[in-house]
Amino acid sequence: MTKENTKSLDYQKRANDIFMPLYPHKSVALDHADGSYVYDMEGNKYLDCAVGIAVCSLGHNHPAFMKGITEQLDKGFTMSVGSFATKPKVKAAELLLNNCSAEKIFFTNSGAEAVDGSLKLARAWAHENKGEDCKEFIVFRNSFHGRTYGAVSATEKSLHQPQFAPYLPGFHFAEFNNLDSVKELITDKICAVIVEPVQGEGGLTAGTKEFFQGLQKLCNDNKILLISDEIQAGMGRMGTLFAHSHFGYEPDIITLAKGLGGGFPVGAFMSKSYISDVFKAGDHGSTYAGNPLATNVVYHVVSEIVKPEFLARVKEAGAYFIKKLNALHNETGNAITSIKGEGLMIGVDTKFEIKTILNELLKNGMVATQAGKNTLRLTPPLNISDAEIDEAVEKLGTVLKDESKLTEYTS
Repeated sequence: MTKENTKSLDYQKRANDIFMPLYPHKSVALDHADGSYVYDMEGNKYLDCAVGIAVCSLGHNHPAFMKGITEQLDKGFTMSVGSFATKPKVKAAELLLNNCSAEKIFFTNSGAEAVDGSLKLARAWAHENKGEDCKEFIVFRNSFHGRTYGAVSATEKSLHQPQFAPYLPGFHFAEFNNLDSVKELITDKICAVIVEPVQGEGGLTAGTKEFFQGLQKLCNDNKILLISDEIQAGMGRMGTLFAHSHFGYEPDIITLAKGLGGGFPVGAFMSKSYISDVFKAGDHGSTYAGNPLATNVVYHVVSEIVKPEFLARVKEAGAYFIKKLNALHNETGNAITSIKGEGLMIGVDTKFEIKTILNELLKNGMVATQAGKNTLRLTPPLNISDAEIDEAVEKLGTVLKDESKLTEYTS
């Protein structure tokens, strides 16, 4: 970087003084963003291979995203959103439902809210169709579904954070990609299975098609709902609009967020009508969810992502990124231990601590994130160019080749 980050350091200090210590603030304070890049207070440029952890699906300030914002701003955006239909909400809902097998939708403000809503819906459906004692879930180790009490109860992290207990009861953990471990947990009390197509915080581990197809059959045979948590893996990141399409299964309930709004906070959960019809007026709701501003952004962002040529390009970019990373793997020997993930949701395991790699990447003008215990997570904009992929791999290579600045990982 060419400019000293004195302003950034000042904001870092001020942030550390006033915010709860939940996120360690980096020495870089961001000022603005455009396309695939973010800029700090000093004007230094960083290739953004995080985009808020798969949030800014079209990159920063994309025309479709900006149109969704600007054309709604002078029309109002909190008009008793639950009780009244609005053009943006109806158009966004129809666009999503017309591209999957779900038939009903409820917009939320976040992914965790979408998960909580799906858990409530599953329990309500089971209460009516399977009996009052059928309220339990099968979830997976290395899962991540959110941080509200409902979502975190379905997340393995809860098992290691007793300070927040008691959690919601009735969650049983199976092994991801292990159908036998699911079978062992099935009882008459299980109402649903919730699963990520690709485990984000679980180290970018993708499910296999055989696992998902077997899981769907197991759920169907036992009258258990299958909830597909596509908050991180969905909305084009696999090269298909919905992640379950990439893996060849059809869920009963789908949760969405992150890339759904291209950077605007919004989520949703969707289901077949025979499931959602158990909800009665007042069973669920939200003050802000489904507001015209958020749903107008959803409509324009998803309209861009769903284009066949856009999704085809995502597949090409993902394959190209993996190809370049494999070449880097060969070039750097045992520095990289594995490359995993699907589409443009890529994980790189190395022999070094990811935190030290992230710090060095930042110094070299690139933003990425950590997933799981020691996986470098790359979730760039879905419209990233080949030249930008080349730049990302080059920067990662520069960091990995200077081992003197890195710390070896010990599990």
